[in-house]
Amino acid sequence: MHKGAFIHDNGKFAGAALLCLWVDEMDRNSLEKRKNLIIELMHDDMYVPMKEKELAAFMQVDRADREEFGKVLSELLAEGKIQLTSKGKYMKQDENILVGTFIGNARGFGFVEVEGREEDLYIPEGMTNNAFHLDKVQVELLPGKRGKRQEAVVRKVLEHGLGSVVGTYEQSANFGFVITDNTKIDTDIFIPKEWSKGAVDGHKVVVELTSYGDERHKPEGKVVEILGHTGDPGVDIMSIVRGFDLPVEFGEKVLNQAARVPDEVHEADMAGRTDLRAEQMVTIDGEDAKDLDDAVSVSKEGAFYNLGVHIADVSNYVQENSALDREALNRGTSVYLVDRVIPMLPHKLSNGICSLNQGVDRLALSCIMKIDDKGNVIDYQILETVINVDRRMTYTSVKKILEDNDEDERREYEELVPMFRLMEELASILRKKRHARGSIDFDFPESKITLDKEGHPIDIKPYERNVATKIIEDFMLIANETVAQHFYWLELPFVYRCHDNPDVEKIRKLSAFLNNFGYYIKTSQDEIHPKELQKLLDKIEGTPEEMLISRLTLRSMQRAKYTVECNGHFGLACRYYCHFTSPIRRYPDLQIHRIIKDQIRGRLKENRIEHYNNILKNVAKHSSDTERRADEAERETDKLKKAEYMQDHIGEVFEGVISGITSWGIYVELPDTVEGLVHVSGLEGDYFYYNESAYEMIGQDTGRIYRLGEKVKVRVKGVDIMEKVIDFSILKSDIEEKEM
Repeated sequence: MHKGAFIHDNGKFAGAALLCLWVDEMDRNSLEKRKNLIIELMHDDMYVPMKEKELAAFMQVDRADREEFGKVLSELLAEGKIQLTSKGKYMKQDENILVGTFIGNARGFGFVEVEGREEDLYIPEGMTNNAFHLDKVQVELLPGKRGKRQEAVVRKVLEHGLGSVVGTYEQSANFGFVITDNTKIDTDIFIPKEWSKGAVDGHKVVVELTSYGDERHKPEGKVVEILGHTGDPGVDIMSIVRGFDLPVEFGEKVLNQAARVPDEVHEADMAGRTDLRAEQMVTIDGEDAKDLDDAVSVSKEGAFYNLGVHIADVSNYVQENSALDREALNRGTSVYLVDRVIPMLPHKLSNGICSLNQGVDRLALSCIMKIDDKGNVIDYQILETVINVDRRMTYTSVKKILEDNDEDERREYEELVPMFRLMEELASILRKKRHARGSIDFDFPESKITLDKEGHPIDIKPYERNVATKIIEDFMLIANETVAQHFYWLELPFVYRCHDNPDVEKIRKLSAFLNNFGYYIKTSQDEIHPKELQKLLDKIEGTPEEMLISRLTLRSMQRAKYTVECNGHFGLACRYYCHFTSPIRRYPDLQIHRIIKDQIRGRLKENRIEHYNNILKNVAKHSSDTERRADEAERETDKLKKAEYMQDHIGEVFEGVISGITSWGIYVELPDTVEGLVHVSGLEGDYFYYNESAYEMIGQDTGRIYRLGEKVKVRVKGVDIMEKVIDFSILKSDIEEKEM
């Protein structure tokens, strides 16, 4: 809103230089724009609180639009962005009143996540106002900061976040109750007998919440789905799927649309595209991958490399605002669980026409880059293309060719070996350039869990990163950077992948801790350059404290997210970054493909730019949220199967590394990525206390110190499958190990 001279008399505006009229905004802008107009007005220094009728008159809202205006005010109130005085006047929200998402805890207290705030708010027991896990709440900050976090009290529940829960049914004479799987919910759910759907003891069920309870009553619900008995194959994973409300089945409209998608590329689809079918190119993926959305090609002319990164043109088959598109946006991402994949798109697309399968024509968006021997992209093109992949390669096979010099493998792919050698050369150059600018590479292993036919884990080992996986990482990174930079300088609406600078307080703590080891990181005005952390990781490589410092450095990092602002990527030490390379499994990639094609075809006129400006912020936020949900679901299924796996190893001894220390105990990670807890009460022979500033557990009498990163021998003491917790005890000597 333009600034004007706001003149008021007896609490009312007598006149104003108004820049935007409500009626104009109603005609051409979205709901969010109208909300922002009101918020901006109320934050003006000259604004005085007004009743709804006064506010409508001041903003020149037409009488026909007054009902809509009232709804917008109600939504802003519900969102906690404005408030109502005792006299019924609207004003901006008090700075001590915030709105966020309540995160429950089984012990009665909770936390509130507030968007844009680095640290969660702590809600002490008795101050939650019966907020339920994931409720949208209005909180008031409490004076002072008595604990590690700012404390607050829940004043109002604005909106319930959970509509259903998953848990185990237990039957009583005239009713039942469900013990929820979600450990953040501190109460069980009462089920009237007539709403049990015939569930019996031990059934895993989905419960629709009908009441969220109060001081005197438990939450109530009705059973809407029986997943099966606890212990039945697949029920454990499906319980997690339902618990995170992950959409599994596609609706009829979506499947009908997918069924109409052709099985092969038609001549008409190729019109106007650059034909790259004669170009030698391959896909390189894991053995079990079915959705192949990226192909690569490399050639060399003189001192310059020509790198082509060719990405499936999913947007050709998923039209904006179609049933397929709305479903893809809702899902946000494919979810990769230990025993299944929940795809963003139906298999007809993801494994069919959108998958860059060997030997068939496919439509693509190609980023073709000319790169010098220093890793600089000196020229590039972003094109709509038609391609035909020569061979479907695996990471294992390419590793055999490049690292193992396997004769059989080299013979099998003889015509491609020279290109693989060029790929290795170019990837090394790109990696060195990233390293030189400060890109940080945390190489903590992820786990590969192998299940039998019944879904029981039979093996767990770390994923192996090799020359082939690194080649694809390097090529995808440079393509993502190039596309992001291109659209940044065009000043067009876009979705970027951003990784903010670390939290200032966390960096201060890290710096103070590092001084104990004789290491120093340079900061400037409470900011740090990624190169400083990269240099630190280089220095500690191979030292006894490497694991400790690496983990603490990682914990000082922020979480990457999608935004419409190009704020850079701290971890990659780059100014421009986006996700362009996986439109089959990530909605932001699909979204920017549409923008890219509109720009290539000259369709980014004023109306399209306005359209993207209106939708992209919500797309970015929703995509970040669904990504987080998917990550949490994947983590929970991994924890479940790791706990189940360790049930067969109770009493056995392993060597591990202390991966976390808290006031309640010590976490130890084994080489296969399994992590267990040594409870503080299990540290025998002394009273141990947690020294938070040094990340240590210290014995009060003996002075024995356990530190993050230290190697220890542990015995598997027990496993709680429900809680997904593995209990360890630390062995104090080799004698104890032999006695076991």
